[in-house]
Amino acid sequence: MKKFEQLIPKSVFALGEIFSKNSFEIALVGGCVRDLFFEINSNDYDFATNAYPDKIIKLVDKWADSLWTTGEKFGTIGVMKNGLKFEITTFRSDKYKANSRKPQVIFGDTLIGDLSRRDFTINAMAIKLPNLELIDEFGGLNDLSAKILKTPIDPETSFNDDPLRIMRLFRFIAQLDFLPDKLTIQAAGNLKDRLDIISRERISQELEKLIMSDKPIKALDAMTTWQIMHKIIPELPKLKLEIDERGRHKDNYWHSLKVLEQGIILAKQRNFADNLTIRLACLLHDIGKSSTRKFNSTGKVTFYGHDIVGSHLAYNRLKALRFNKKVVQDVAKLVKLHMRFYGYAGSVWTDSAARRYAHDAGDLLDLLHILSRADCTTSQQKLKQKLSAAYDDLEARIKRLNKQEEIRNIRPSLNGHEIMEILHIKSGATVGKAYKYMLNYRFANGEISKSQAKKVLLNWWQNN
Repeated sequence: MKKFEQLIPKSVFALGEIFSKNSFEIALVGGCVRDLFFEINSNDYDFATNAYPDKIIKLVDKWADSLWTTGEKFGTIGVMKNGLKFEITTFRSDKYKANSRKPQVIFGDTLIGDLSRRDFTINAMAIKLPNLELIDEFGGLNDLSAKILKTPIDPETSFNDDPLRIMRLFRFIAQLDFLPDKLTIQAAGNLKDRLDIISRERISQELEKLIMSDKPIKALDAMTTWQIMHKIIPELPKLKLEIDERGRHKDNYWHSLKVLEQGIILAKQRNFADNLTIRLACLLHDIGKSSTRKFNSTGKVTFYGHDIVGSHLAYNRLKALRFNKKVVQDVAKLVKLHMRFYGYAGSVWTDSAARRYAHDAGDLLDLLHILSRADCTTSQQKLKQKLSAAYDDLEARIKRLNKQEEIRNIRPSLNGHEIMEILHIKSGATVGKAYKYMLNYRFANGEISKSQAKKVLLNWWQNN
């Protein structure tokens, strides 16, 4: 434990001395203990103590830089010291009701009892202060070494008490690259319906942490295998469409996971590593395929309109999960636009097509670049190179045009009021049609003067 002396901040030891001198137990607990074995420093530290909240306040009030009591009824007192956040909680032995994951808070008597109520053995270790004695009643250190996720008590009981632990299980699979033992993963699958009592916000928080990890694919697939994903994003496992013996279409489920994997790599290369929107768009871009799959007279499979259908599905699903409003809107837009590139992939990009592509993407253009490139998962090298070259050409053309004009914000040379004035008409559907025509003309021909635009508009008016 000597190696911890350099990793643990001095203020943690100071806190331990305060409690020890006043005859109270205190120990570091939870994820910060686990991270010490990875030699990871933290800014947040959790402590467990046999001191009750009122005693905790008296002990740290003058010592702390700041103190808050918002969690006092749950036994938690918050402290800020030297830029570090400490949460000090009285030993607990909670009791749960069948219809709620929120326990009846009961203060406990022992550190071991407190550790037994934690989610996984790797988070159920403690380091007693100030002497740095390791408490590992449930074998967390062995599981940490073996990269195994197990619950400190019977997993059925643990997940039944707090079903959010099921989501945390898959999140840790992604974040730590650990695997659950057989009993733990089976219990998660058996108790998946208990997730119904968890708020959508808490589920989406865990899902976001999972997706934002470096390697989320294994965890996402495990969620599908054990039918957890069916409760969270049911549209994703529906992409496991039956593949016929003639291989008339690819496995859209694995394609989606592969697109996410490739998208993460591209996002890092393009400085969007922490962008949730692009990761969700990569994962959900094809969810419209399960409801649009058809076979034509020759037996060829089609998914016409899956981009439009998928956009609506993504919007509704992410909204139901209470994701940020802008994230929901942006993901839906990217899903809607993700097929746009393929309409031009087989031909040379014109300035008109490039302007329209960039304009329609708007502020999401950089993310659309990532999604469109990640969407190429073919194993055919010649096709892969062809698509890559086509997208290189598109990006180069957009950059060239952007030097001449800000094409993301292209507007026609005449606004709505000017159109009404020239045509002597009032506001209505005709103005919208005229505006759309002038915008399309702008895409095709570039910027023109107002006098030229007036001639173009009048010519359109005479022929319509």
